[in-house]
Amino acid sequence: MADDNDQADDLRAEYRREDFPAGFERGKYAARMAEGSNIVRIDPDLLAAFPDSAAVNEALRALVRIAERSASKF
Repeated sequence: MADDNDQADDLRAEYRREDFPAGFERGKYAARMAEGSNIVRIDPDLLAAFPDSAAVNEALRALVRIAERSASKF
């Protein structure tokens, strides 16, 4: 069985825009990626309050507890 690593590396060290005559499409796969992902984008104005996923999870759990207590009063 031949080793796939024996093939010559035909990647260039650098590419130019002219190397892609059909051009580029920004976000070409964004919709497909969003369908199979649970990643949420936080708006820039909220980044100070939620610097990481742990902070987001903590805040959401607190919100769920508040909502459950409010719903049980009615």
